[in-house]
Parts: sequence; C-alpha cells; structure tokens
Amino acid sequence: MNLQERQEILQRLLEYISGNSPEWEDAKAMAYSQNNWFVPEFIDLAVQSIAEQFLQKDKLQQWIQHYRLDDNITPKTIGIVMAGNIPLVGFHDFLTVFTCGHNQICKLSSKDDVLLKHLVEKMVSWNPAVAGKVKFASMLKDCDAYIATGSDNSARYFEYYFGRYPSVIRKNRTSAAILTGNETGTELNLLADDIMLYFGLGCRNVTKLYVPENYDFIPLLGALKKYQWMFEHHKYRSNYDYQLAIYIMNGKFYMTNDCIVLIENENPFSPIGTLHYSYYDSPEKVFDKLIADEKIQAVIGQNHISFGLAQQPSLMDYADGVDVMQFLLGL
Repeated sequence: MNLQERQEILQRLLEYISGNSPEWEDAKAMAYSQNNWFVPEFIDLAVQSIAEQFLQKDKLQQWIQHYRLDDNITPKTIGIVMAGNIPLVGFHDFLTVFTCGHNQICKLSSKDDVLLKHLVEKMVSWNPAVAGKVKFASMLKDCDAYIATGSDNSARYFEYYFGRYPSVIRKNRTSAAILTGNETGTELNLLADDIMLYFGLGCRNVTKLYVPENYDFIPLLGALKKYQWMFEHHKYRSNYDYQLAIYIMNGKFYMTNDCIVLIENENPFSPIGTLHYSYYDSPEKVFDKLIADEKIQAVIGQNHISFGLAQQPSLMDYADGVDVMQFLLGL
C-alpha cells in the first residue's frame, strides 16, 4: 500500500466509526460485555475523540506534511504492546505505524481486544493489502522495534525483553490540575470531565489537584456531582466504598459528595473513587515541578491545557512526550 492508499482507507475508517452500522454497534456492545469499565458512553466518547482529533482529513494531512512522509520508507516490523485502561487507548500507536508505512504486530490487552480487531477486519475487507500491514499476536518476537505501554512493573519486563532492540517503553503516568480559586462554573464543570471520564482510568485523567491555601472546594464538589450516575456502576462503587472505609478507619480528614472522595495527599496517583489535593504557595513553582516530573502526562489549568481538553489529545500529543513518528522514521 502506498501513502495515498493508506490515507484513503483511513478516511473510509472515519466514515465507518462515525456511523452506527449494526456490526459496529455489535462490536461496541461486545467490548462492553467483556469489560464492564467500557460503558457505552465512554466507548462512544473515545471513538468521537479519535474521529475528531486523529482521522479528520485536514489534520492527517498536516501531520503527514510535518514529517514529510512519502513512499520511500523501507518497511520494518514494529511490535506494539497495547494497554487496556480505556477504549482504543492504543489507536494512536496503531495509526502512527500504519500511516508511516511500517508493518505492525499488535499484542492487545485482554481488557480491550475487540474494537481494534474489528476495525482492522473492516479495513482488510475494503483493501486486502491491510492484512500484510497489520497483524495481531499473543506474543511478540522477531520484530525490528517495539512500542510497549504498561505499568512500572511491566516496564521492567519490557526493558528486559525489548531493551536490546530500538524501543519506546512507557510506564505509569497521570495528570494534574493547578487551580487558582478563580475558576468559573463552566471551567469547573469541564474540570469534572477531566477528572471523571473513563472512571479516572486514563493517564490523561486528573488525579491530583494543586490549590491555594483556603481554597473553597464546595463549587468543585458541586460540579463533580454530574457524575453521580457512576454510583450505579458496581465496580466504581466498590472502589469508592473501599477507599472511604479506609479513610474513616484511619481517622483521615476527607470530603465527599457521594460521588468521589477528596483527600489531602502528596501522591499524584489517586485510587479509583478518590481525588488527591495539595496546597501550594506559588503556582509557578508547582508547574515547574510538574513538567519536570516524568510521572506527569498533562497539566490542566488556566495558562496550561484548557479545562475539558485533557482527554482530547491531538495527533502531535504523543504519550510520555516521545515523538513516536520520529522514532519510526529513524529506524
């Protein structure tokens, strides 16, 4: 497949995921039945973000032109280990390898092994040459390079197995927000999305707040109440109840709106159902600290990434700040 053919099939993929054909609806329903964290609302949200941020023709063209992609690349085989924390979380890696012209073998997470397989099957039905560009396997070996996403623990295994090859290995990451206390109701409403979408399971979810002394949490707790429907989700409710019980038994000061628990904690990673916060003296010092922290994926706030956009990365927003396209072109 040449670059033009790959672009054309991606435009057809955009049309497909933007529609509601019975087979696409069935695939999404199957993904939810296999992983109850993938509620229909969040699958649709992930798909919408891919459609709007990754597959729009003009955005793809700008991305391609930025790297001066052409048909002169010598195809390598790239092994991709994908995470499964949110629906289609590995799509950007898939798209990057496919667009630049390399071949790929994907090892899907058992938590998210329905949607991408279905989309690739559709692409093969439109153009059989896709079958030579994208394959799936339970074990990756004999690849020329690797892209692996996982936890800090799994990263040690990735480094052991893949370290002698060109590789991009990602560890645990999370996101934070710096608040001034002057946020509008609209901004707090958008921040609630940054915190709660996908049940807080994404690396771009805000799991830590930095606030000034004497910050009034009441408006934020009110904004977060729009996600009270999560209490009807048994997995989320179990996590919330468990964490709340621990805080009560240990005599910790906490705040809750019967939707999420806020607790003062220096750790940027907060458990499901909990949001950590810390007080600051200088927002500038906090920002400097965060951008130097390899655990922080994104910083949300006034003068930073706008509220509500944490879960809408662009094509140039590479995970961990590693330019995967440049990595692939340099092989």
